[in-house]
Amino acid sequence: MKRIFSSRVFPLAVGLGLRLLFVLLVPATSGDTVLYEQIATNWLKHHAYAMDVHGALTPVDIRMPGYPAFLALIYALTGRTGESARWWVMLAQIPVDLLGCLVIARLAGMLTCPSGNDARGERAYTLALWLAAVCPFTANYTAVPLTEVFACFWTALACCVLVVAIETVKKPDFLLRGSEMPSRRGVEYAALGAGLIAGMGALFRPETPLLLLTAAIVLGVLLLRLAQFARWFLAAAAMIIGCLIVLSPWALRNRLTFNEVQFLNPKYSTLPGEIVPYGFMAWERTWLYRVRDCYLVPWKLDEEAIDVDDIPRRAFDSPAEKQSVRDILEKYNQDLTLTKEEDDAFGQIARERVRRHRLRIFVWIPVARAVAIWFTPRIELLPLSGNVFPLAEMYDEDPVDQGFTILFFLLNMVYVGLGAWGARKLWHASPAIRPVVAFLVLYMLLRTAFLTTLETPEPRYVLECFAGLIALGAAALAGRRGVAGEAA
Repeated sequence: MKRIFSSRVFPLAVGLGLRLLFVLLVPATSGDTVLYEQIATNWLKHHAYAMDVHGALTPVDIRMPGYPAFLALIYALTGRTGESARWWVMLAQIPVDLLGCLVIARLAGMLTCPSGNDARGERAYTLALWLAAVCPFTANYTAVPLTEVFACFWTALACCVLVVAIETVKKPDFLLRGSEMPSRRGVEYAALGAGLIAGMGALFRPETPLLLLTAAIVLGVLLLRLAQFARWFLAAAAMIIGCLIVLSPWALRNRLTFNEVQFLNPKYSTLPGEIVPYGFMAWERTWLYRVRDCYLVPWKLDEEAIDVDDIPRRAFDSPAEKQSVRDILEKYNQDLTLTKEEDDAFGQIARERVRRHRLRIFVWIPVARAVAIWFTPRIELLPLSGNVFPLAEMYDEDPVDQGFTILFFLLNMVYVGLGAWGARKLWHASPAIRPVVAFLVLYMLLRTAFLTTLETPEPRYVLECFAGLIALGAAALAGRRGVAGEAA
């Protein structure tokens, strides 16, 4: 039995079974699924990165090209497109996700032992592989045509290379005194490799270069404290150059198509001819922090009627303000199109709310969003309501639904808590590992801060942090880095 659970094949087999279970029993779609499918189909059939807008094939830049390229490849191999190819797309995502599990395991081994050849390194590798393989929050995204599987894989791989870059800076302590000079062996090469990998990740999710920013900060602390500004500059430049090399073809395409050099997709995803609802988004940022509210208000915009009574009470400071919103929505609901005048009216309400409650808007709401995206059960793709309260009422209505929701909530707490505990334990266990711990934790903090600025705080956006959570937790469970690890 011990040999089975220490084997690397067995957790992968269990992970394969779990992912097949999701694909076969609860396949899902998202609003972005159809969008990606249409772009991929047009790219394959018409050789144009475009969508059908009012009956015309129109070039777009609202999504990065990585995932449509993957879909187009599957379409070409299977001879199917769109909905008829979804099953093949999901099956193809399974080995990518399992490969990501192996990368996470390698990251955990690196945290425990750089050479990865001692007992602690092997134990951390196995523990991380199990934790990643059976994690339902990442596994269930193999059963939906979305970018999460690839975003998690490239993030984990970039983390491994950036850990190599950080650990080549030979310094016995972090934020404490040290006298050893940085290694002359490949900080820049590792940084360049990380830039290339982060660029690949950015082709799927544009915020992936946040990893490079985080690494630049940590390398800056390490190298600048040793008066090695030139080496820090070269490492940072190598990361930037690597990332831009990968993104340059996309930027060139945008220059030729839209007459602008654009390495990432625009912040606001609108089709040609659509207005950017700045006022509406400013208004929703003054109260929206739960993903369930997105289904009731922002995700209905320009598609469905919005009922003012579905909007939470916290969106209104007074009955008069609620009536103002009601009046705007009555006009909008007539043709389901937000006009410039209606958007400006929402903007005026947003400015008044900010003026009255700056602390609430700029502190409480972002904090509430951060808590929501980290601790909301990640079951939006599963056939579960996600409702726990009121306890008695939900139990009487559907005890199985409530039970699974509570189970996923607690399981999510286990993964988040394990990562936090692992970071704390590793930080105090060995000064040599502190730069890497700081890198992983700082990335999670920066990513969370970035996500609180988005229009829709979806819990799936922090799945890219699970590589770090699992690696930190597994490394701490395996035992602290030994003397050999510190000296390596």
